[in-house]
Amino acid sequence: MAKATKKQALGRGLSALLKDPENDINTATDKNADKVVGNIIELDLDKIEVNPFQPRSNFNDEAIKELAASIRELGVIQPITVRKLGFNEYQLVSGERRYRASKLLGLETIPAYIRIANDQESLEMALVENIQRQDLDPIEIALSYQRLIDEINLTQEKLSERVGKKRSTIANYLRLLKLDPIIQTGMRDGFLSMGHGRALVNIDKKQDQISLYEKIIFDNLSVRDTESAVKAYHADEAPKVEVTKTIKKEASVFVRKGIKELTDALSVKVDIKSTDNARGKITIPFKSQEEFDRIKKLITGA
Repeated sequence: MAKATKKQALGRGLSALLKDPENDINTATDKNADKVVGNIIELDLDKIEVNPFQPRSNFNDEAIKELAASIRELGVIQPITVRKLGFNEYQLVSGERRYRASKLLGLETIPAYIRIANDQESLEMALVENIQRQDLDPIEIALSYQRLIDEINLTQEKLSERVGKKRSTIANYLRLLKLDPIIQTGMRDGFLSMGHGRALVNIDKKQDQISLYEKIIFDNLSVRDTESAVKAYHADEAPKVEVTKTIKKEASVFVRKGIKELTDALSVKVDIKSTDNARGKITIPFKSQEEFDRIKKLITGA
């Protein structure tokens, strides 16, 4: 406990050093730079700005609140990393969730490691560090790889060395960016896995990608099922965009009649989806427990 207290006191002492205009540190060769760079320092939260190079764009509010509750009890266990912009001004390199949670709690300071880096170095540090995280979705990772290639001018081979991933792995992530934006959003929201995305990207026409994407969601297709569907698509063995039209032609009579009869009987707008071999699903919506109980009673008679 004594060591922790001493370390915290040291952080506050270095914080005071950084607020002294006569000791402004801008490069690694400046006086007292060795006391600052690489040490944990308590920084004022209002002197830190968010990182425009942050690859993560989705922050779960509930997860931030849970982290805030943990910080309230235990403090910030892992310091954030910042880079120095100017006198007593800093920018996040990594740790935005901890930064947001601390601000949510109304804390005034946060423990931080200080780095001295230019824009390109900051971008690379932020992207590479975030790529190593386990909770990024496949599209966030793919976008981070693409930014490293475009903005740091890395080849896939050099990128492979920087992030410690096989070149084939990087290529598979980058191919996901060829998916229609609707499908990319579905992956980011967790409706599709990377395996689904890797299969879908083999379909060039965006509208046909979306048609199969909707089928994956509706029929809860596995990755293997999706791969088989893509093979069938290329072999022209299965209906593609024309699926809905085919259903309407071959099953329109009994489906239209059934929808009307069920809607009238249950007093809710019933939806029926059917395949060309007369198989399908009936969807009955309800808006409350009372409505659910009413529908259940009408169907079961109990």
